[in-house]
Amino acid sequence: MADLQVTTIDGMDTVLKEATVATFKQSLGGPLIAPGDAGYAEARQVWNGNIDRRPGLIARPVGVADVIQAVTFARDHNLLVSVRGGAHNIAGTSVCTGGLVIDLSLLKAIRVDPVRRTVRAEGGVKWGEFDHETQAFGLATTGGTIADTGIAGLTLGGGLGWLGYKYGLAADNLISVDLVTADGKFRVASDTEHPDLFWGVRGGGGNFGVVTSFEYRLHPVGPVLAGMAVHPFAKVKEVLQFYRDFSSTTHEALTTYAVSTTAPDGTKVVAIAVCYSGPPAEGERLIAPVRQFGPPLEDQIRPMPYTELQSMLDAANPPGHQYYMKAHFLREIRDEAIDILVDHFARVPSPLSMLFFQQAGGAMQRGNTAYAHRDALYNLLLLAQWLEPGESERHVRWTRELWQALRPYATGGVYVNDIGREVDEGADQVRAAYGANYQRLAELKQKYDPTNLFRHNQNIKPAV
Repeated sequence: MADLQVTTIDGMDTVLKEATVATFKQSLGGPLIAPGDAGYAEARQVWNGNIDRRPGLIARPVGVADVIQAVTFARDHNLLVSVRGGAHNIAGTSVCTGGLVIDLSLLKAIRVDPVRRTVRAEGGVKWGEFDHETQAFGLATTGGTIADTGIAGLTLGGGLGWLGYKYGLAADNLISVDLVTADGKFRVASDTEHPDLFWGVRGGGGNFGVVTSFEYRLHPVGPVLAGMAVHPFAKVKEVLQFYRDFSSTTHEALTTYAVSTTAPDGTKVVAIAVCYSGPPAEGERLIAPVRQFGPPLEDQIRPMPYTELQSMLDAANPPGHQYYMKAHFLREIRDEAIDILVDHFARVPSPLSMLFFQQAGGAMQRGNTAYAHRDALYNLLLLAQWLEPGESERHVRWTRELWQALRPYATGGVYVNDIGREVDEGADQVRAAYGANYQRLAELKQKYDPTNLFRHNQNIKPAV
């Protein structure tokens, strides 16, 4: 291995001597991957094919000791550093250009305690893997909507998901985390150990350290009554109005989403998706209005394993496609906002793009964590997806124009996990993501990461 050109935390180019890199490599139990090494091209790829960054080094820890070594090396050499969990983040912040990626993808241990109804899972675990283990005991916790999503990024940002209306955010179900902070120290954060840090990691993103494992509270979850009722796009306004009215009065055991998309045959459709966890007869009663409205072109709602629901949207969001997203939190769905959505989606430039309402509210309105948007009732995702990198401009423009048109009907806040490429575009969306909690988070950042080592994220700058 020759001398290596890398990027510092300040964005400057510097050189690491061959011997320095070799010593670092020898200190690790897991692999250290450099440009030109076998596997480098694959190791730098993330779910969003629109992200094309080339790290200086990629460390793949096999345990906490490796994470401590990597954090210490980055700090001692003033390196730009990013942390990779599931690599599903839309903005691709888990991989940096020229710096050190701490890639947790080999940290996959999961241990379920069915008696205490808890689980401990390491930072490289994805929700599909997590659910596979917990469902062996008929247990689950709130965990996103796509099986390929990593538990780390989703939870640290708050964690919306199918079970959220009944059981709260993924972060609300955390009992403790193990993490390595910027000083290279291993810490446990919980309600009784470093409670300030525990508050911050539950919604503050990856700003406070490298979380090596998460301990969650689990809930009994058997087969769920779930799926979609699909309607023709010609009825989109009526469907979204029905969705608004139905979802505003729903039972806490029932989470509802609405999505506008393009069917495989090229026709635009709008669907209402549901997830009910509880006694089947009660679920059928609660969901009956969804099945009766329209009636739908297709009723796909049925009992299914929770793991099947968690992968239901995977095929529509495959890795390697080009993605860009913006989002709004809403307290209500106004008719004027529906008109704007209908108009813009009628001329969406890609059949792969979609508009997606996630129901917030319910149990997600409770909790004392850094997640700042407890009053929101919907999260509206504007997700552009296309295949050719050269077409990015028009798809990004469509998304931004729609987002801008919807601003008068939104809260002004945004879910931190839904911020697009704002790591390159400015700090306004970051402030909107952390909302009223930003100052407290900035003070916490000053305490645990005063040099802002963990900055390649939706960044909170240390308070001065």
